[in-house]
Amino acid sequence: MLTQEKSDLISRINDALEDVRPHLMSDGGDIEVVDVTDDMTVLVKWLGNCQNCNMSVMTMRAGIEFAIKNKIPSIKHVEAINPVEVS
Repeated sequence: MLTQEKSDLISRINDALEDVRPHLMSDGGDIEVVDVTDDMTVLVKWLGNCQNCNMSVMTMRAGIEFAIKNKIPSIKHVEAINPVEVS
């Protein structure tokens, strides 16, 4: 994937996440798009309280992945690069 294509795609992914971000932020968390692989996997990083939340796996599938795939159907998967550390 060309650098400009990837940059545009990451911008579109961030736009898709704007629907979900207010919910994450209301609980003191957020998410950062780190990269998109050639096989169309979005790599994200949990931030703030999302790093320690036992609901993050559910949020990933029902919120994050749904929001991204809904607006960008070519995305195959969304994966967190920092696993949730529930205490």
